[in-house]
Amino acid sequence: MPELNPAQVIEGQRQDWNRVAGGWEKWDRLFDEQMAFLNHRLVADARLHAGMKVLDLGSGTGYPALLGAHTVGATGSVTGMDLAEQMLAAANRKAKRLGLSNVSFRTGDVTMLPFEADSFDAVTSRFCLMFLPDIPKAASEIARVLRPGGWVAAAVWSAPEQNPSIGLSMTAIKQVIELPPPDPTAPGIFRLAKPGDLAGMFQQAGLVDVAEQEFLAEWAYASADEYYTSLMEIAAPVQNLMAKLTGAQQQDVKQRILQAASNYRRGERLVFPMAVRFVAARKPQ
Repeated sequence: MPELNPAQVIEGQRQDWNRVAGGWEKWDRLFDEQMAFLNHRLVADARLHAGMKVLDLGSGTGYPALLGAHTVGATGSVTGMDLAEQMLAAANRKAKRLGLSNVSFRTGDVTMLPFEADSFDAVTSRFCLMFLPDIPKAASEIARVLRPGGWVAAAVWSAPEQNPSIGLSMTAIKQVIELPPPDPTAPGIFRLAKPGDLAGMFQQAGLVDVAEQEFLAEWAYASADEYYTSLMEIAAPVQNLMAKLTGAQQQDVKQRILQAASNYRRGERLVFPMAVRFVAARKPQ
C-alpha cells in the first residue's frame, strides 16, 4: 500500500465533507430524531455539568456540541471543531435558532489542536476519530488539552456486519465494478471498529480509567427510496465511487441497494440494526 500523506488526506476529507454539508443539513431532523441518544450518552460519559468548558471534536452540523452547550449552561462554554467550514456553518445556524450563545465553532485539524495544555474540563467526539490519518497523535492532543481529572468520551462505528445500512452501498458497487481491498489501517468509517483499538490509544496517551462498550440500537427510514436518497446526499465516499460509474452502472447499483435494503423492512418502514463503540477515559489528577 502507498504511504498516506496526512496533509493530502485531511484536505481531501475537508473537500468531501464540505460537498455533502447541504445533504447533512437537509437530513438533520431525521438523524437527530433517531440518534439523539448518542449525544446524550457522550454528554453523560464525559461527565458534563453546569459551568464546564468543553471541546467537541468533529462537530459537523453540531452534534453533540449543541447538547453539550445546553448541559453546561450559561456559566459554561463549548468549542466545536471540524475540518469543513460548510458543516460548521450549518452548526452555527442551528445554534442561533436554539438561542445558544455559549457555543462557538472553528475549523481545524484534530491532530494539531490550537489550544494551551489543560484548557478543557472535558472532550467529546462523535464519529470523527476513525477518519484521522494519525489517531494516536490525536489521542495525545486530547490528553494534552484536558485538565487533570477531565474526561474524554468518543463514539466510533463498530463492525461493518453490525451496521448494514452503511455497508449496503459498498457491497452493491463491488458487485458492479472491481474495487481494491481496503487498507485496514487507512482512515475510514470502520477504522476503529475492533474492540480495544481506541481504548489502547487512549491508554498509550496516558489516560486512565478507560471504559469501552459496544452499544446496540436501531434506526429507521420511511422507505427504501428515502434511505437511498439520503445515502447519496450525505455519503461522500459513495458519491466519489458513483461518480466513476456510467449511467447504466449507477442504475444497476441503485437497484441492488434498494433490493438489499428491502430485506430490512418491518411493517411500513425500513429498520436497520446499528452498533456503536463508546470509549471514555480520564486524565490523571
